[in-house]
Amino acid sequence: VQLQASGGGLVQAGGYLRLSCEASGISFRENAMGWFRQVPGKQRELVAGINASGWIKYDDSVKGRFTISRDSAKRTVFLQMNNLNAGDTAVYYCNSPYSLYVKHPGTRFSWGQGTLVTVSS
Repeated sequence: VQLQASGGGLVQAGGYLRLSCEASGISFRENAMGWFRQVPGKQRELVAGINASGWIKYDDSVKGRFTISRDSAKRTVFLQMNNLNAGDTAVYYCNSPYSLYVKHPGTRFSWGQGTLVTVSS
């Protein structure tokens, strides 16, 4: 199993980034996928999830600013992040959450390398 996140970087507040996560070694079409983020000293948290049918759930902190999508042909999940603020600074990871309804769900796979997003104010 490999979950390779990319697309992070340094951006000014109000800016945007698009993250990608390519999955290999999993049944991508059958699994919910989600984007998580973690800051030092805090637990990794789910910010956006999309199930196999395309149903989507966002954490309140990103609702209206982030958009999650998936491309099964490319085995990739995306996170479009607009109107970024300093509170979005974190390392972002993708994985398959067991639940889209909780902030800290268990995940089906081991964690891959995340991608760092830094928002300057």
